[in-house]
Amino acid sequence: MKTKIFCDIADLKLIKKFNKKKIVEGFTTNPSLMRKAGAKDYKFYSKKILKICKNKPISFEVFADNQKFMIEQGIKINTWGKNVYVKVPVVNSKNKFSAKAIRELNRKNIKLNVTAVYTAIQTKKILNSINNKTNVIISIFAGRAGDTGKDPIPEIVKSIKLAKKFKNVKILWASVREPYNYLQAKHLGCHIITVPPKIIEKIEKFGKTFNQLTKETVKTFLDDSRKSKFKI
Repeated sequence: MKTKIFCDIADLKLIKKFNKKKIVEGFTTNPSLMRKAGAKDYKFYSKKILKICKNKPISFEVFADNQKFMIEQGIKINTWGKNVYVKVPVVNSKNKFSAKAIRELNRKNIKLNVTAVYTAIQTKKILNSINNKTNVIISIFAGRAGDTGKDPIPEIVKSIKLAKKFKNVKILWASVREPYNYLQAKHLGCHIITVPPKIIEKIEKFGKTFNQLTKETVKTFLDDSRKSKFKI
């Protein structure tokens, strides 16, 4: 099964660049990326992104911590474009499951990207809150789980199995740390992986032999030693 690559980004210049790449089939954003990109007005900045990315799916996240306001923000974000997915955190900051927001937005046929998921138990709760028609992405934060010394693979495998009954649900490998994560996601049968720009560029260069890598590595060390005019 093909694993689609989405670009995780909010910088306008880079979105223009990566929107032209065939390897990139969608985009994801979040409030942290938007802030880093210099966004001051969330709606205005999102609309600027949508002027560039007109056809590929793109996720914009709600930032309310109350389910009532999550729903209100989700409804508004959904009006920004037909290719828009509304990103909803699986829980709020108090660790309360976002069941009402997920259920209500899904019932209104709003495409969702349920984010900050770490466990198959959370995946099961999401699946119990949705229909089997409206598109839903479940974003599992594999990289952040790995950062804590925990293996995310078993949770992803369980989540993929749970979602098999839902043709409208896609499992997404999030928080990528290295290019090899793409091959891992592909091997597991993840529908999507969301990748930062620098790692996408490395994925495009897949195929080098170990001999090539050895030669390039040694040459880099040699060039740097010469540039620094090192002596022993």
